[in-house]
Amino acid sequence: MRDRIIHKSSELFLTLGFKSVTMDDIASTMGISKKTIYVHFSNKTKLVEAVTFTLFENICDGIDCICETAPNPISQLYDIKMFVMQHLKNEQASPLFQLKKYYPSIHDALKSKQFEKMHESVSESLAKGIETSVFRPNIDVEFIARLYFNGMTGIKDEIIFPREKFNMHYLMESFLEYHLRAIVTDKGMTILNNFINKNQS
Repeated sequence: MRDRIIHKSSELFLTLGFKSVTMDDIASTMGISKKTIYVHFSNKTKLVEAVTFTLFENICDGIDCICETAPNPISQLYDIKMFVMQHLKNEQASPLFQLKKYYPSIHDALKSKQFEKMHESVSESLAKGIETSVFRPNIDVEFIARLYFNGMTGIKDEIIFPREKFNMHYLMESFLEYHLRAIVTDKGMTILNNFINKNQS
């Protein structure tokens, strides 16, 4: 039952927002009593926390699978972008913005976990790219891994990139190309151009 509550709550939170959805809404949608939810979660904050980190773990598992099977680091980044976009497709209520506003401690803990995960995977990807000659050998892996995280986090800031001017697909696509153009070799540029041309066709 706990997993069912998390799954249904995830759908509601991503569609309607963390603030808007009440425990009554969740109970009503699931056809259970509110008491049943409170058996597993003492309050809404605990439920929001469980939903947030379950979603995070699911995304991490998907990214790990991509990292294990991608033929090269450029393909890996594009595959991860597509995977993340699939997860974001049902978001209609700016959940990250609401999480930061109404549940700041959960937001900060999530950001810390996201940094650890992304820093590790991006650093490994950069090292592999240098090793396979698709990224320049003189790049500063530690600096660029942190810069990439900062950029991916920054494009989700709706104050700087309002959704009425920039949709998330455009932002992720443009930032990824911007990032890769700065670090690829001629060999890497050929691979990158293939992805750019494929996405434009």
